[in-house]
Amino acid sequence: MKITEQIKQPILQEMELFEKKFHESMSSKVALLNRITYYIVNRKGKQMRPMFVFLTAKMISEGTVNERTYRGASVIELIHTATLVHDDVVDDSNKRRGFFSINALWKNKIAVLVGDYLLSKGLLLSIDNGDFDLLKIISVAVREMSEGELLQIEKARRLDITEEVYYEIIRQKTATLIAACCSLGACSVDPDSEHVEKMRKFGELIGMAFQIKDDLFDYTDDAIGKPTGIDIKEQKMTLPLIHVLNTCTKDEKKWLINSIKNHNKDKKRVKQVIAFVKENKGLDYAEKKMVEFQQEALMLLSDYPSSPYKDALTLMVNYVIDRKI
Repeated sequence: MKITEQIKQPILQEMELFEKKFHESMSSKVALLNRITYYIVNRKGKQMRPMFVFLTAKMISEGTVNERTYRGASVIELIHTATLVHDDVVDDSNKRRGFFSINALWKNKIAVLVGDYLLSKGLLLSIDNGDFDLLKIISVAVREMSEGELLQIEKARRLDITEEVYYEIIRQKTATLIAACCSLGACSVDPDSEHVEKMRKFGELIGMAFQIKDDLFDYTDDAIGKPTGIDIKEQKMTLPLIHVLNTCTKDEKKWLINSIKNHNKDKKRVKQVIAFVKENKGLDYAEKKMVEFQQEALMLLSDYPSSPYKDALTLMVNYVIDRKI
């Protein structure tokens, strides 16, 4: 059994019902919108985010979920999908998970409007049901994700990024959404408890590890859905590179920055940068940091009694850093 299926095992029924509710939450009177949302639903990814919502809720409540949990999972998935649709427009990307992106099939204007539509559907799903506590968690995540993207753009222009700034960028860009999933799960079943903040922190730590793992993929030759060296070509400052920039000599640093700024389209030069980062222990350092985040996340889980949901979350934490894609 694939590891993702193992993780899903304790929440199979919930995930099935969730898919139905999620599809319903997208429906519109506009035929074009329904065509596009149908296309989105049928090209779903691993659905890690709703899985986090259900597993967290069931671990805390000892096996039960409620309508708020389903709504929370739907809102997160609606908002996550909206950000992906907008990201593809921003990045001018024609593919998503091996399929054509919305902007490739229906052009940018429609893609932007579809993203806006999904965002508003998510917010209204919370408001119409009085889930204001869940709405606050989600709204904070959207704000942080936007700030993270803009911070990254600002820093990429100057390439003056420190490790601290890098952590802040990935915390906002990637970790806040996973943190929101886990705190939503907790909040849906036990609103005013300490579990909400504890699970938010748990999700944030997994998100940090997840993003560092993504950074590491840029330096490997595996077929992982994005070509090797793409972050360097896009002048994205990742942890292996930041570490090496901060530990190499002045001349090496000059050569590295010049390579990234002025020669990032030169395949040979990009390969040299990758080799230099590897030789100077950039990958080892990033892996060490990734494992630190993972261990901290597992420590937070250790306070909870043994259950299939806790086991699945532990599997999820390990899957994040062992995955090949």
